[in-house]
Amino acid sequence: MLTVTGMSQGFGDKVIFDDVSFKLSKGEHIGLVGNNGQGKSTFFKIITKEILPDDGRIEWSSKANVGYMDQNVVLDHFPSVRDVLKSAFDTLFALESALTGIYDEMAVLQDKELEKAMNKAARFQTELEESDFYSIDSKIEGITLGLGVRDLLDKNPQKLSGGQRTKILLAKLLLEKPDILLLDEPTNHLDEENVMWLKEYLIGYTKAFILISHDTDFMNTVVDVIYHLENRKLTRYPGNYIKFQRIYKERKAQQLAAFAKQQVEISKLETYIQKNGARASTAGQAKSREKALDKMDRIQIDKKAPDPHFDFREATEPGNVIFEAKKLVIGYKQPLSRALNLSMDKYEKIAIIGANGIGKTTLLKSLMGVLSPVSGKVSLDDRLAIGYYEQEVPISTEETVLENVWETFPDLKLSDVRKLLARCGLKREHIENKIYLLSGGEQAKVRLCKIINKKTNVLFLDEPTNHLDVKAKKELKRALIHYKGSIVLVSHEVEFYKDIATKIWDGQDFVAGKLSEAEKNDKPQNCAICRFFITFRNKNQASCRALKTWSHTCLKHC
Repeated sequence: MLTVTGMSQGFGDKVIFDDVSFKLSKGEHIGLVGNNGQGKSTFFKIITKEILPDDGRIEWSSKANVGYMDQNVVLDHFPSVRDVLKSAFDTLFALESALTGIYDEMAVLQDKELEKAMNKAARFQTELEESDFYSIDSKIEGITLGLGVRDLLDKNPQKLSGGQRTKILLAKLLLEKPDILLLDEPTNHLDEENVMWLKEYLIGYTKAFILISHDTDFMNTVVDVIYHLENRKLTRYPGNYIKFQRIYKERKAQQLAAFAKQQVEISKLETYIQKNGARASTAGQAKSREKALDKMDRIQIDKKAPDPHFDFREATEPGNVIFEAKKLVIGYKQPLSRALNLSMDKYEKIAIIGANGIGKTTLLKSLMGVLSPVSGKVSLDDRLAIGYYEQEVPISTEETVLENVWETFPDLKLSDVRKLLARCGLKREHIENKIYLLSGGEQAKVRLCKIINKKTNVLFLDEPTNHLDVKAKKELKRALIHYKGSIVLVSHEVEFYKDIATKIWDGQDFVAGKLSEAEKNDKPQNCAICRFFITFRNKNQASCRALKTWSHTCLKHC
């Protein structure tokens, strides 16, 4: 279906791919993995001809129908989301229109012309039936139900949130059912149940797809081939993600052992040549060894990319109550919630979960005081030192990463700013590059760098794991577990927030006209043991797994 041969690509003096080969066969489910900034999204842009490679050949099967979720597609000219999704069947609607035209012509045709038109109409009718044209509405209902956007069908596309728009584009792509799906982090913005639905859908997808995802559980379940992108090379591994990890580790260990053995051999040869090259009696043997050394195929160990290390700086402790909201109604011109009475105690770590578009980001901004509520009041402690991670930040500046972060910490030396960025897993070429040229994961690390190195005692984090690679996500989770301040975290990833949060707020509770679990549990805890565990676990970092499990159970019980 797709063959890539000898492909090379670079931007300026930065080489992204060096003599890369790739093959996609009919029906294959391929996972494309690698750390942030290795070039996964660039690979998609090259094979879809959005970017021309510097060298090499990209060959698609002539019959291949490729579907790619392009975030730049303009939806504003569609009157409703339903019309956006119906556009996935434009070819069939055009065929139906042609069929209607034939029927109109048949009224005035005779003999052979009429017979010819009838045969043509029969072919068109058969094609429509075989394409399930008459069940388009039920297809749209099924896909949108699975992705959690069925209630948006009659909404104006201009009023969609970023997460809703992503879901609609994904729904349109799945409805098109191309021969080859190109999916770039499709689980971003999806709720847990939507991820489960998409997982089952892709497992049963009989056609081919290439998937980029940092959700390793999702990746492991749906793919049967892994291509690993590392140090400008693509390596193929048959099997799922777990099998890839095992084989990759084994190969690395073998390579390191072979490298160490070869280095010993090289050292021996060099020592012999140095000692015996000048002597007439041994000069011939030394020359022979020198030739052997020159011909040796030397094993190269690629330089390991720096692992990110996130350690949040902590400010002076605030008061016992971080914030208190009374009769808070969030929204913009229109309210998104009912009147809410919420509060947060010191040391608490709250995860806000729920579907896209119900107002999780709006709630976060309102609690921080960044956004004025429709009505009600939020009181913040005077001693708060807030760290805020925004989900999406438009990047249009020509600034380099180094210049951008230095503006945040002007009192630091330039060399110290470089060290801060390096600790977040960014290499020199990233640090000296312009921000808008970085991948989504690299930009996320830059934003995290600013928050981590600012003294805070409360963090407001809006989907911080979107775009982060596996290593960065794991390190961020570790850092947040050990953070002694308070946290309000918006997240869809249960695996990420379950070991961090001491309390969970379901955003759906705030929309419906019922008493939420958050408000039920927001009264002072009557159980002294629960109060002890919240304080002890967050302040002193008890690491006993049984202790944590018991405390969570007790909290739920209370």
